[in-house]
Amino acid sequence: MNLTIEKLIYGGDGLARQAEGKAVFVPLVLPGEEISATIAEDKPGFARATVDELLTPSEKRIQPGCAYFGSCGGCHYQHTGYENQLEIKRAILRETFRRTGKFEWQEEIITHAGEPWNYRNRTRMKLQVGREFAIGYRRLASHELLPVEKCPISSPAINRLIYHLWELGREQRVPQGIGEIEFFANHDDSALLLEVYGSPPITGLQEFFRDLKVRMPEVQGLSAFTLSGPHSPAAPEAREVLGQDFLAYRAEDREFRVSAGSFFQTNRFLVDELVQAVTSGLSGRMALDLYAGVGLFANHLSKRFHQVFAVESSPAAAGDLQANAQKNVTAVRATTEQFLQKSINLNADVVVADPPRAGMGEGTTKLLAALRVPRISYLSCDPTTLARDLRLLLDFGYKIEEVHLIDLFPQTFHIESLVRLAR
Repeated sequence: MNLTIEKLIYGGDGLARQAEGKAVFVPLVLPGEEISATIAEDKPGFARATVDELLTPSEKRIQPGCAYFGSCGGCHYQHTGYENQLEIKRAILRETFRRTGKFEWQEEIITHAGEPWNYRNRTRMKLQVGREFAIGYRRLASHELLPVEKCPISSPAINRLIYHLWELGREQRVPQGIGEIEFFANHDDSALLLEVYGSPPITGLQEFFRDLKVRMPEVQGLSAFTLSGPHSPAAPEAREVLGQDFLAYRAEDREFRVSAGSFFQTNRFLVDELVQAVTSGLSGRMALDLYAGVGLFANHLSKRFHQVFAVESSPAAAGDLQANAQKNVTAVRATTEQFLQKSINLNADVVVADPPRAGMGEGTTKLLAALRVPRISYLSCDPTTLARDLRLLLDFGYKIEEVHLIDLFPQTFHIESLVRLAR
């Protein structure tokens, strides 16, 4: 069948419609393109299709910058230029506010963009260890492993490490039992931390670590975790550590300990600008940093506030937060909801919230609104849950002052946005 792509939607697909109006989602297309397609999945309310032939390509279509694009499930927008990627994301953000949040944002979306390649300081890949070694990502719309020898959105140091892993794998010197491996590089790409995930026992990790350090002295440590299953804890503890279990990461004028298993922002070119966008213009007596991670925002808020409460529930990140906290930062190990339930009488001036993809949710958002804090900076990695939570805050009397798109994930559909609100 022939289809015309109306627009791109959150998730990377293009939206087209069959003659009777049924929605059809198609990957790797651009608005305005006419395609010949085959239905791959037909549901009562929608269908999914794949492109057989590009009949009328968009003038904004370009040659992808990675040989794996189209097969790899990691990137979604490499077939269009970076400025158009940003325009697509701004349009999706506005539409999500309208459809999910039931409000319009017609003002400027302040956009922060960095280098669109080699930006990732953290990359997680799947491994196949045995007679036929492979390391890579999942294929597009599949759980099947796609072998990848380089990743142009990952940092140069991470790519060098991928190269050396292929060397060791071909020599059958990667331990059996490793299912996934995560690389984390510091601020200037001069040091690396590894997390390996697998089913115990994994034998030969010491030799593996030694082999890697011989090839890449930048590797500072390796931590082994049990590969998550349906009943695994959300934040497992490392069962074996070789070398260091943390890196020192500098952001603006602060240095942070980031341990294996701790969350840290992924775009190495935009960390400083992100901190500025979240914290600039804020000052006063007390600030709350919710979902604080290792303290990235809390420690920068500490320069502008007499007291900062930083709240984090993950064991690894909470340990780093405690170690990183400035003198006027109080680290609190609790969920945000637990903290807010006991903090109704706190007279904070500002709240910074950076929740995970699921957002804050109705209960936590209502608790936050009940504090009647004059200003909120809400950082989100999912526009749908952001719009849902914003609707509640607007209903409680908050008004949106600024919306920022901070493009931490070029070449992909992921949208990082910051909304600054005031009462």
